[in-house]
Amino acid sequence: MNLPAARLSDAELLTRMQSFHWWHSIPLRPGLTTMGGKSEAIMAQEEEALLAPFDLTGRSVVDIGAWNGAFSFAAKRRGAARVLATDSYTWNHPVWRGREAFELARAELGLDVEAKMIDPPDITERLGLFDVVMFLGVFYHLYDPLDVMARLRRITRQMLLVETHQDLTGDARPGMVFYPSDILNQDATNWWGPNPALMLSLLLQLGFTRVFYRDHPTLGRARGIYAAFTPEVEDSLVRGFDSNWLDLDVPGAIEGLLTP
Repeated sequence: MNLPAARLSDAELLTRMQSFHWWHSIPLRPGLTTMGGKSEAIMAQEEEALLAPFDLTGRSVVDIGAWNGAFSFAAKRRGAARVLATDSYTWNHPVWRGREAFELARAELGLDVEAKMIDPPDITERLGLFDVVMFLGVFYHLYDPLDVMARLRRITRQMLLVETHQDLTGDARPGMVFYPSDILNQDATNWWGPNPALMLSLLLQLGFTRVFYRDHPTLGRARGIYAAFTPEVEDSLVRGFDSNWLDLDVPGAIEGLLTP
């Protein structure tokens, strides 16, 4: 007979929370929020920017590079029928212990979110096909992001949602900056800074047929958000884009994004 695990007291939960390095600030109980590198207010703004335009009700979602799982949990709360959280680097990190932190949050929230340890370069169709693929804050951490983007296209039924660091935003030509060593934010896992023209060209080259863009809600054009749709996208997926979003299929859209 399998008995449910005993519920932690507030004091025990706080002790467990404090034993991990958190990137996402996630409210687990009233008065108990994980101490993330991103504040709860920033997380709320990001969730609204990333997910509010879309109706996830009844859809399947995979979160590539989920880390603490905040956006996986958000997708489930917003009605997704199936959510799969995946990660490798942060989940295996001996200091961050990301998988343990994710498991603590998932258990405390009681959300039916699946988890799989897999590195993005190892993703194939064997992972499954998903209506929505979330690829948030991962692109620029990959040595070969183009190969991974091609892999993600093959598992995307309707929409790929990408959020990434950007560079060369004053250039209309597709391009990326390469960051050797740890010259970007003293982080040796930061490799690339693409510009919007590069992201648009890449997404179209991969077979997405419509691409919408918006700046990050708090960091502006230093980071960009892209919603790329397949030819099979259902009209019901999109609730509607507000004025922060730009249809990159419109002639002159890229030129309108140029910043000095």
